[in-house]
Amino acid sequence: MNERRVAIMRMLDSRKKYTARELAERFNVSVRTIQRDLDYLQQIGLPLYTETGPHGGYRALPNRLLPPLHLSRDEAIGLFLMLKLLEDLPDIPFGEVRAHLSEHYYAELPEDVQDRVDHLKEYVAFRMTPTTAASPFTSLILEAAMDKRRVRMTYASASGRKNLEVHPVGLYFENGYWYMPALGRDRILLYRADRIVDMTMLDGTESGLPTLKQWLHATGPHEGIPAKIRFSPFGVRLAESDPLFQNISGQEWAGSIPREEFPFMSRLLLKYGPEAEVLHPEELRSMVKTLLQDSLKPYLT
Repeated sequence: MNERRVAIMRMLDSRKKYTARELAERFNVSVRTIQRDLDYLQQIGLPLYTETGPHGGYRALPNRLLPPLHLSRDEAIGLFLMLKLLEDLPDIPFGEVRAHLSEHYYAELPEDVQDRVDHLKEYVAFRMTPTTAASPFTSLILEAAMDKRRVRMTYASASGRKNLEVHPVGLYFENGYWYMPALGRDRILLYRADRIVDMTMLDGTESGLPTLKQWLHATGPHEGIPAKIRFSPFGVRLAESDPLFQNISGQEWAGSIPREEFPFMSRLLLKYGPEAEVLHPEELRSMVKTLLQDSLKPYLT
């Protein structure tokens, strides 16, 4: 494929129409040459939609195939590794084909680059800790956030299932889980995507919603109750390998924890035993104390 056809392929999208004459003037060729280019692009699979009349033109359908990438060998190998990494990320939005995406990409690589990738596979591995909590609505959440649409969902909270209507702000992945900040009646709250039992897109929109990037910049990824945990020297060594406590300073970790995450955090801290102590909040400290006492009961009878 020549450079002009690649450039035309990149220009054509679902938002703007181009007439054959406009394209001919853009590339300084004849209208007939442009029509041959467009015929070629359709033959190789680019789905073009043609509108006739004075305001007609050519545009690509929204779910078209994208143009090929032009990468160096090292860039091609790096992209292959990133695709392999994404295969292990659970419930990634629009990820219906991600299990085979790296293989499809690999099949299009030149033979010498394939040989290099095959050799590299013997020396690199991704050992991510999988989560068993399914999040089947990540694509719907992301579409709703981008279009500023309202959704109705059934959410499994600590106090039971609730039916809510919210405006998702976005979606982010942290420590094995997807999180959805969403505007309810008067404020933005954080929801775990794996706790969404059902979700339906509604017609209502909210033009004043922030983007996820704006929300994270304004509030940080966690918004909750200030907390502080003190670790023993050995506990610090354990905590340094725990993604939740990466910002530990000295022997103390300080941050904020959403109240609905207290049951999860208290159980997580059980594995540290005497190597960690919750200094505050008192509610979390009490939860950990109760769990430790309950853990001893089978051994005291």
